[in-house]
Amino acid sequence: MVVGDFVEEVDVLVVGAGPGGYVAAIRAAQLGKKVTIVDKDALGGVCLNRGCIPSKALISAAEKFESLSHGADIGIQADNISVDYAKVQAWKDGIVQKQTGGVGFLLKGNDVQILSGEVFFIEENVASVSNDEEGKRLKFNSCIIATGTRPIELKTFPFGDRIISSTEALSLQEIPKSMIVIGGGYIGIELGQTYAKFGTKVTVLEGADTILPGFEKEMTRFVSKNLKKSNVEVYNNAMAKSSEVTDNDVTVTFEVKGEEKQVTAEYVLVTVGRRPNTDQLGLENIGVKLTDRGLVEIDHQCKTSVPNIYAIGDIVEGYALAHKASYEGKVAAEVIAGQPSIIDYKAIPEVVFSDPEMASVGLKERDAKEKGIDIVMNKFNYGGNGRAMSKNATDGFVKIIAEKETGIVLGGQIVGQEASNLIAELGLAVEMGSTLEDISLTIHAHPSLGEIVMEAAEGALGHGVHQIKK
Repeated sequence: MVVGDFVEEVDVLVVGAGPGGYVAAIRAAQLGKKVTIVDKDALGGVCLNRGCIPSKALISAAEKFESLSHGADIGIQADNISVDYAKVQAWKDGIVQKQTGGVGFLLKGNDVQILSGEVFFIEENVASVSNDEEGKRLKFNSCIIATGTRPIELKTFPFGDRIISSTEALSLQEIPKSMIVIGGGYIGIELGQTYAKFGTKVTVLEGADTILPGFEKEMTRFVSKNLKKSNVEVYNNAMAKSSEVTDNDVTVTFEVKGEEKQVTAEYVLVTVGRRPNTDQLGLENIGVKLTDRGLVEIDHQCKTSVPNIYAIGDIVEGYALAHKASYEGKVAAEVIAGQPSIIDYKAIPEVVFSDPEMASVGLKERDAKEKGIDIVMNKFNYGGNGRAMSKNATDGFVKIIAEKETGIVLGGQIVGQEASNLIAELGLAVEMGSTLEDISLTIHAHPSLGEIVMEAAEGALGHGVHQIKK
């Protein structure tokens, strides 16, 4: 690394160009600040390059392949369907390039200076930016740290040719015949289902008593059903213990309920979580406080223990979600510009792009009960919706939760096709403090999946037209 002398002053230094960092940089520039953004990798961060975008591209390709291969029940018979996986990967890479190019275009269009390199804090308002070719020191008035996370590597399963993280799983050049997924959270299930649809024999080892443990079992049972349809073998309460790697495969030894088992596959995908990239920034030099997990401590305005240093995204407490990072980035930029912005996580949606999709926003039923809130709750099934029937997608439901006395919507959960899109209406309802009646009185297009949200609200009010009152 080359570290140069101080040569430049900026109003705002943004460290990390992912969905938190680049949004923060643009918002700060819009508010009249001179902004420099630095990243050692490609613009867009993990999300655009090795996470959200490429994974959803592969998920979409797998869904199309599956629908073509299994259309006989609706009268569509297609023979000799095959996958040119090299072309699938090229298509996915093209999407990533367009997205990252778009980020660069937006940053330059807002007069944000872009630097490539690693950042190391020297003082509370001075940082070095260096790479193999050059280095400089930047003096800044404020700094927003948005360095994201990296996959956790298990000591007994070190990353290598046959033991891979989600990064390598997204770039395999051939569809593997078999794969073991350690970790049944959202990354493991999304990628496991994707490869299963392409024909990979997938085995999932999950330490909890259910896959996707952050979601209610009444939702995850639909995903479990589809995993079985794709011949995915799931072991819950499973503890992966060791691996034996050869040139062609990996044998994993694991334990379930005291019984030792083994399974062999071409690859082992380790998805047991991610760790924050806060350990090589020199934060200890300037007194930024971290938690035991390496997360940066912040207040309600994204301020750290150092007044002019802010932190956002996956390196702070809360859900590791790209849209949360972008939201926090806007708040931090506005606070730096003197606006009275604060973070409020009341209506941040959680989404899993499983099959079927799952989404949640606001309070879950169990949360409301733990808080002692008297609620009214109703579910409307996809099977009662005409559009869902016409799409051959009748698995799932919309559940809406509201305060009983006022009818104010507190939260909602959706499992089913297009849950990632449908959750936006419930998110808006939670954010605005809308009531069940507000949703019920909103005329929804027919036939559409959106009607399921309206039907759930009407049922909660006790006058659902297409739901028999129990």
